[in-house]
Amino acid sequence: MFRFSRLCLLQFPISFIFVIGAVTIAAQTTVIRGTVSDSSGAVIANAQIELLEHGVPVATVATNARGQYHIPRNPVPDSQLRVSVPGFVTVDKAIESSSNGPELTFDIVLRVASLSEQITVTSTGAPTPQAQLGAAVTVLDTSDYQGTRDIQEGLRFVPGLQATQTGQAGGTTSIFIHGGASDANKVLIDGIPMNDIGGAVEFANVASAAVGQVEVLRGPNSALYGSDALAGVISLTTARGTTPLPLFSYSADGGNLYTYHQEGALGGQYKRFDYFSDYSRFDSHNAIPDDEFHNGTFAGTFGWDISSASSLRATVHHDRVASGQPGAIQLYGVPTDGGQANEDAYFGVTWDNKTTANWHNLVQYGGLRLRSLYSQFAPAGTADSGYTLGAPVTVQGANGYTVSGQALEFNDGPPYPYTYPASTDKDFVYAQSDYRLNPHILGLVAFRYEDERGYSGGPESSIQRGNYSYTFQFQGDIRGRLFYTVGSGLEDNGLFGLAGTPRASLAWQAAQGGAGKLFSGTKLRASFGEGIKEPAIFDQLDSLYDVLSGLPPGSQPSGSQLIVQYHIAPIGPQNSRTYDGGIDQLLFNGRNRVSLTLFHNEFTNGIEYIPQQGLVELGVPSAIAAQAAYGATVNSQAYRAQGAEAEIESQLSRDFFVRAGYTYVDATIQHSFSSDAIGPSFNPNFPTVPIGIYSPLIGARPFRIAPHTGYFETGYSRRRISASLRGTLVGSRDDSDFLTDSNYGNTLLLPNRNLDGSYQRLDLVSSYQASRCVSINANFQNLLNEHYSEAFGYPSLPFTFRAGIKLNFGGESWKLK
Repeated sequence: MFRFSRLCLLQFPISFIFVIGAVTIAAQTTVIRGTVSDSSGAVIANAQIELLEHGVPVATVATNARGQYHIPRNPVPDSQLRVSVPGFVTVDKAIESSSNGPELTFDIVLRVASLSEQITVTSTGAPTPQAQLGAAVTVLDTSDYQGTRDIQEGLRFVPGLQATQTGQAGGTTSIFIHGGASDANKVLIDGIPMNDIGGAVEFANVASAAVGQVEVLRGPNSALYGSDALAGVISLTTARGTTPLPLFSYSADGGNLYTYHQEGALGGQYKRFDYFSDYSRFDSHNAIPDDEFHNGTFAGTFGWDISSASSLRATVHHDRVASGQPGAIQLYGVPTDGGQANEDAYFGVTWDNKTTANWHNLVQYGGLRLRSLYSQFAPAGTADSGYTLGAPVTVQGANGYTVSGQALEFNDGPPYPYTYPASTDKDFVYAQSDYRLNPHILGLVAFRYEDERGYSGGPESSIQRGNYSYTFQFQGDIRGRLFYTVGSGLEDNGLFGLAGTPRASLAWQAAQGGAGKLFSGTKLRASFGEGIKEPAIFDQLDSLYDVLSGLPPGSQPSGSQLIVQYHIAPIGPQNSRTYDGGIDQLLFNGRNRVSLTLFHNEFTNGIEYIPQQGLVELGVPSAIAAQAAYGATVNSQAYRAQGAEAEIESQLSRDFFVRAGYTYVDATIQHSFSSDAIGPSFNPNFPTVPIGIYSPLIGARPFRIAPHTGYFETGYSRRRISASLRGTLVGSRDDSDFLTDSNYGNTLLLPNRNLDGSYQRLDLVSSYQASRCVSINANFQNLLNEHYSEAFGYPSLPFTFRAGIKLNFGGESWKLK
């Protein structure tokens, strides 16, 4: 019986071509060649090899699927080879001046990068080692998403971040970075912005399927990314095909609560083309009536290396999501008969070109299409005199206060089914050019144009904006120890006009340890930045300025009087200013890291919602207030959020890994329209306790942002077995129950302070590699079956489990017999 490997099948024609090519090249020039592998002997494909002459790159190639490279060039004296690949330590290999002959061979072995040597692009826009960044950046890879369902699950293990899910699987999920609002983060997938107009991203709809890497920048970067990068940036990268023979994988698992999940992926690389596509489907009934959820997601990325210096890549993501909307069942006692349907698409094409050894250019076209429809199919609760009431309930907050009664749910005015559609279309063009002026300075300029169209509530309420962004930035180093980035963005928004967003950061390698030393590297860092966020569609169409300007002549008080009295301006951007600094200490050859970060953020011109009753209290005639069916919005909130985050990571041994983090956020509201103009509300049962219904009061905390959060994980991996025990810990938070009683009164309002209770969640992820092609996995969430709510009134999932199998066919392991 013959056994042919992939290499055997191609050996003769490839060898023949290789020999002929080698003879031809040898007659003309020297060839530098070799193989790149890791410490175990496994070859590394797609490693970048640069030939440097006098410190300047003059040729760049990549290793093939067998880890081989060749550079047809005569090296000048004292040249260097620089070998880099994400996840490994970059190596500089000197080419001795005495080296000569038609062929030079350099086989290079790379070691796994320490915890600070990963390459990131989110902070600077150019590939930069994490050790040279002055900003706080965390990189997650596929191991962080083993056994997970959504992208937000991995983000819970990033210091400075807090994830809050309103209910169970499919419930609205928000991410807070360093105390910033939930819509203050720029989110990208393969460079394509995922944000709705105004910054919102529904993280519950973003599956972790097909994600190869996640970079999280904790701090504003509107200088590079424009609007919405107010508090941070989250950048997702789709996995790519790397194997010459196609690799197909299929996984299926199921568990309690009628939960099941299937996923299939196909990827590979053929000559200059690589391809990868993935489809996943997740379904669950959850543990609440009328709360079924499903998410079907497709992701694909396709690349073509046009030449050694130029490449083209297309990417597409599409999801279809449907979920029940039972509402705050703990507050109303009955589920709302409603549903939410979403269909989202993100697509783009990127041309990347290394014009010269020092000059790099990038052009990208992309877009998104977001469609959502909320439906309430019938009145919930019991009808009584023209409105609907929930069931009799007794509600107790974590602060000890208790209320009882029936909450007003919906007026019977709307015909049923009642629907609320929303739509967003965005198309953009982004161009970037960066040039290495010398080995120590890199300059970058960029331009972006966005065309935004959308509506909220129906096509009759639509907007259109054309936005222009410009970026100017320099980064470099001084003596290889002090690294800097300085630049600014200029945003010309179609709604509010011009806004500048400067940014600067410094990183100083204060100590560079050596092998065998306890302290193997100390980095001090600091950064400053300003960010902006454009208003959402709803904020623009229902601004308080427009409502007051529309008051009829003769109104008392007049609209102009109210505008002057309360300093109301047209709706505009929200702003941030951030200062942070920290230290990263590496221990024992970089396999252990301890980090501490201090931050101070100022968020100003925040948009607040003023309900109909609030408009009446301002003096707006009831008839006019009634026309503002959803109230009005105004730039009136300001708060500061300062605190500290600490993180420790340790590779205890070859088999054990431990990490843990803690974040403290001291956030305080400094200005609020609800406090300044309308004043607090009071529950007659607690007459001395002021309550903010829709917005927190001055001196209070922003809603749902916890002062104390933490996480830990311990992982084990040995031969065929891997397991990870993960814990999430969140302290008490301020919140509102937003309730109105059956008499349109405040007797069901609970005090805001510490309304949401603290919680702890413990998860276990495990897998067993039964054979080369088969692995078995089991995942357990909320192991201790804690009963908790991340958002008040919305119970989170109880203990859940999923178990299943994953099959792999093809790839490098494929052999023909």
